[in-house]
Amino acid sequence: MTRVAIDLHYLPSLEFFTAIDGAEELLLFPQDLYQRQSFLNRTRILLANKVETLSIPIQGRRPRIPMREVKIDYGQKWQAIHLRGIQSAYGKAPFFEYFFPYFQPILERQHSNLWDLNLQLLTICLKLLRRPVKITVLENKETIGEIVDLRGQIVPKGAFYNRSYYQATPYPQLFGLDFEPNLSILDLLFCVGPEAEKVLKQSLKKP
Repeated sequence: MTRVAIDLHYLPSLEFFTAIDGAEELLLFPQDLYQRQSFLNRTRILLANKVETLSIPIQGRRPRIPMREVKIDYGQKWQAIHLRGIQSAYGKAPFFEYFFPYFQPILERQHSNLWDLNLQLLTICLKLLRRPVKITVLENKETIGEIVDLRGQIVPKGAFYNRSYYQATPYPQLFGLDFEPNLSILDLLFCVGPEAEKVLKQSLKKP
């Protein structure tokens, strides 16, 4: 069994899903520390005239605390902004009406912490990709057996093409003449639907 330790990103990128290709079990560590300038609370979508970063506001000064303790700031109307942005970006996408109802109720719910929100979204993404992956949440930092540890590897700093997981494989997008790679998994799901997993397989970076 391939066991992969990974950070819990918000609506993860295509690079995330190519990195965990072949994993039979994902190991998640809620006691790992929250990292600033990461994908833990941000994702990228394609609008008509630009790539937009959707960020979830975090309460407080973002000290180095365990992921499970990171609280979402609902004083800012981020849910409405994110839902409106997603609908504006993908409302006319071929598979939007089919897939959006899976995400909408999760994004409308007031999760008290970032961990629970991200975990629910990842579970839905894996289901829609039809990946039979077991998710295991480990409360301590020690693991038994051999694992592939990808924590801290997929970060905004540095480009995806300098890492070893994802290569840009164009698929039909709604906007622009040039293909925009490595967006949120939402872009792929809404644009190609059941072909999403096939595109991810084609996007695996060759050794």
